[in-house]
Amino acid sequence: MYMNTITQSEDPHTDYFPPKEKRSFDEEMSGTFFGIGAVLSPGDRIKIIEILPGSPCYKQGELKVNDLILKVGQGSAEPVDVEGWDIADVVNLIRGKNGTEVRLTVKQMSGAIKVIPIIRGQVQEEGKFAKSVIINSKDGPVGYILLPEFYSDFQHINGRRCSEDVKKEVLKLKAEGVKGIILDLRMNTGGSLTDVVDMAGLFIDHGPIVQVKSSDAGPMMLPDNDNGTIYDGPMAIMVNQESASASEIMAAAMQDYKRAIIVGTTTYGKGSVQKIISLDEYLDIPTRMKLKFDNNGSTSSGKTGNTTLKNNSQDDDGIGSIGALKITIQKFYRINGGSTQLRGVTPDIILPNPYEMTDEGERHEKSALKWDEIPPAPYKIVPNPVDAAKLAMLSKSRIDNNPGFKIIEENGAHIKKEQEDNSYPLNEVKYRKEIDDNNALAKKLEDLQKATTPYEIFNTKEDKERISSDSALTKRNTDWIKNLKKDIYLNEVVNIINDMEMQHSGVDMKTGMK
Repeated sequence: MYMNTITQSEDPHTDYFPPKEKRSFDEEMSGTFFGIGAVLSPGDRIKIIEILPGSPCYKQGELKVNDLILKVGQGSAEPVDVEGWDIADVVNLIRGKNGTEVRLTVKQMSGAIKVIPIIRGQVQEEGKFAKSVIINSKDGPVGYILLPEFYSDFQHINGRRCSEDVKKEVLKLKAEGVKGIILDLRMNTGGSLTDVVDMAGLFIDHGPIVQVKSSDAGPMMLPDNDNGTIYDGPMAIMVNQESASASEIMAAAMQDYKRAIIVGTTTYGKGSVQKIISLDEYLDIPTRMKLKFDNNGSTSSGKTGNTTLKNNSQDDDGIGSIGALKITIQKFYRINGGSTQLRGVTPDIILPNPYEMTDEGERHEKSALKWDEIPPAPYKIVPNPVDAAKLAMLSKSRIDNNPGFKIIEENGAHIKKEQEDNSYPLNEVKYRKEIDDNNALAKKLEDLQKATTPYEIFNTKEDKERISSDSALTKRNTDWIKNLKKDIYLNEVVNIINDMEMQHSGVDMKTGMK
């Protein structure tokens, strides 16, 4: 904490990662980890709330939703009573090295106490991976791809990569004959630089995607390595105030090439590149052996008292390790020469956002790097680009007449006021009125969400069979589609795709005549 306080006073993205945090970072980047595949709910007693399809505990079959975890044991060793423990400490006990056994003592809903042995294995967090559906709009099918983060499994040569997964989703949607594709990067805080370069290359013929520059060298272009595209039809990219880093590279490149229309709110503004440096390579062998010995004999304490845990059944990379550094080494720049640092990417079409007036983004970090620019890279915009100004005008007309967006704007002004006002009325009548006003606005937002879009949303043929074969996957998919139907922003972007398709086909968007 002391070291990170110092580094973050100079740069908000330079950190020291202790071994556990480094492992968590790797898991976050790859979307995979070694464990049993159960989702836990915190409390005085840890409850199983979901079993991930295809996971080790799913295959073992004995662990059930609503089981309470009482104890955790490493193989045949004496189990540890975890009642009252923090959920992070319980997860730390359950996860561990691939192929090792963990034994959970659980209390089932019937009241029965049972010991369930499970062999740890690889678990993939499907919710972090790219996925797609088809939206059946009034003017034809539109493809939608959700990309929660730019993930890449750096630890395994054949691990999952977001660029490859998005490519597969695009090909699925093309096979279904969609007339346009929406790539949703909202809340996507970034990830792999290599993958965003590869992904952008799927949608342009050839050329640079982004420029990077360190403090002591000239700029270097990162180009699309494969000539040709896999999709060249109408395309929109959704962003918001939390879209950062790799998301901004993708949006900026497609905007500069005029390859896609960017829709939403100005992005976060993180225009810097970080490198992970393992500190273990600087350890001499005697020190490493001492650390490994000390960790193997360490004492861990929970709320119920102190318990000695040999090896704690963690992966080998946590034993004898001193962690890693995440250091800012470069800034990245758009191919037009401008930085996304602080300023982010301004969408071609702005949609109202309740948080756009709040203190979000890199620009509010006191130690953030400054905005600057470098010479542009040589690039050519795509042939026959759409008229972004005309699309924005049509979208604004719809937004101005949409009561849902008016409520969103009202909520945004309310959130800003609440953020700036740190006082509370001590008069009971005034206080109750303030609560009632807040509840009334919340009710308006609830009613807005219940008004679903008029569009039917369904899975691709390739996905239907896989999803229908598993009840847990079916439920997740149903819930996801249900939420998409409530998404007022997605509804408007489908309208924008329809406008783009009409432009491409030479139809006058006001008269409907060619």
